[in-house]
Amino acid sequence: MADYVLQVCQVLAVLAFAPLLQGVIHTLEEKVQRSQGPSIFQPYRDLWKLFRKETVIPRTASWIFWVAPIVAFTCMLTVPILIPVLTDYPLPYSDMGDILGGGLILTLGSFMILLAGLDSGSSYGGIGSSRATMIAILSEPTLIVVFVGITLLARSMIPFVVNHLLVATPALYWSPSHLFLVAAFFVLILAETDRLPIHSSTHIEVYMIEEARILEYSGPLLALLKWASMMKQFILYTIFSNVLLLPWGLSHLGSPLGALGAIGADLLKFLVVLIVVVVVETTQSRLRFYRYQEPLAASFLLAILSIISSQLR
Repeated sequence: MADYVLQVCQVLAVLAFAPLLQGVIHTLEEKVQRSQGPSIFQPYRDLWKLFRKETVIPRTASWIFWVAPIVAFTCMLTVPILIPVLTDYPLPYSDMGDILGGGLILTLGSFMILLAGLDSGSSYGGIGSSRATMIAILSEPTLIVVFVGITLLARSMIPFVVNHLLVATPALYWSPSHLFLVAAFFVLILAETDRLPIHSSTHIEVYMIEEARILEYSGPLLALLKWASMMKQFILYTIFSNVLLLPWGLSHLGSPLGALGAIGADLLKFLVVLIVVVVVETTQSRLRFYRYQEPLAASFLLAILSIISSQLR
């Protein structure tokens, strides 16, 4: 029964701390730009405000417009069951899928949001969905190659196996094959969380991508989409930190104290990662959209180098 409770706690941890991660990112971005910025708890206030507002539906929208936020939110609640959030050992339902299965669920949520952007009939929604599709043309194959690299590195696609192997084998952790995977996955995180220098994470600029797809939403449906986006970011940070970059600090026994310590360790790992993300995002010059292939092609090349180096070991 304790393992079932821990699995529920994993989902609740992602649900509860995802807005906090978003708030810390926004605050750090403003600090780097020498501005005061909002409170780290501002995303919670925004969600609360949206859940209390009225929902307005475009006349041209179909049932997809209603279903997309629910499917996207449900997908983000499913992935934490499969990945190491609090413990370094599989919980009762963690064997339902591997890293590839989790990636497919995340892609399903993004696909539904893409359809919703097209379904509204808005020109901004169409632009955002088409741009997201163009980025996915390169990012999704790169993600698959990264998963292949992980499989060749650890001889498994189960995230818990990869975590244990990297902790137990320092030589493998510092090997070129692993370091290339870390670099490739980092670029993918930038692309999937709207942090590439071609993105805009606000809804007031023409080159917005993620925000353009949900521009026609309002009220609780918009709150679900924004919360799902925050959870996706939290999940990607969890996979990157607990499986590849910093696989230490998870609970070994599943005790309540160990679970609390794992939450604190996760937040510290995320702070390290997001500091690097914020520095990369704020120091890079804004690129034209057609140059989106440059960082993603670099990520693909790093994943290929990881595969080659793993075969030369």
